[in-house]
Amino acid sequence: MKTPTTSKTSRTDHHTKTVLVTGATRGIGRAIAQELGRDHHIIVAGRHREAVEKVVSELPDASPFVADLADEEATAAAVSQLDSLDVLVNSAGVSAAFPGDIASQTRQEWRRVLEINVVAVADLTRLVLPLLRDSHGDIVMINSGSGFLRTPAGGGVYAASKYALRALTHALREEERGVVRVTSIHPGRVDTDMQVELQTQAGRPYDASQHLRPESVAVTVRAALEASPEAMIEELSVRPVFRH
Repeated sequence: MKTPTTSKTSRTDHHTKTVLVTGATRGIGRAIAQELGRDHHIIVAGRHREAVEKVVSELPDASPFVADLADEEATAAAVSQLDSLDVLVNSAGVSAAFPGDIASQTRQEWRRVLEINVVAVADLTRLVLPLLRDSHGDIVMINSGSGFLRTPAGGGVYAASKYALRALTHALREEERGVVRVTSIHPGRVDTDMQVELQTQAGRPYDASQHLRPESVAVTVRAALEASPEAMIEELSVRPVFRH
């Protein structure tokens, strides 16, 4: 894996940081990679090599991290190639395969969503924590409004995973306080492929102008990372301005 030539950094440094972004080949993750890629080395994480390499080729300073995060061994193998890290942005996630009440959801579907949205996040974080502790780095969890607000009928599986991610983030923040900063960002509806699928499943018309741009979420990630050294932005809710 290509690594930057700069020495290990800390959050008080102003030179290039090494940032691992999961889900970086599409949607919010890609916007974050592009925003932070203007002045940092981005490790582009995704499942498919072709898609990962495409994003790498578009950034000034980037390298690939190809792994299915649901695959424990593949994830560990990819992490073993890292020798330094300043920031982890956990952006990869999945929605429920179809909307439905709790009575209609199978055990398999619960396992699929929780595996990616919670278990894989926890495991990747565990694996890279030694590097982040060494650099006094940052972890940013891209959560959801579904992990922040009251859950509507039919949204139980996805919301449960996001509330679990929020709990994980709160615990991690206290465990690493003073060593690694931990931020949770909760976007409302964002104009992504996933959002189009969700609204289609719900039978609602889709209007991109009534959604956040992925770039708006990316800017909030930068704000968290650029907070002054004694400050930690713990939790942010970012929502569209239009009325529902």
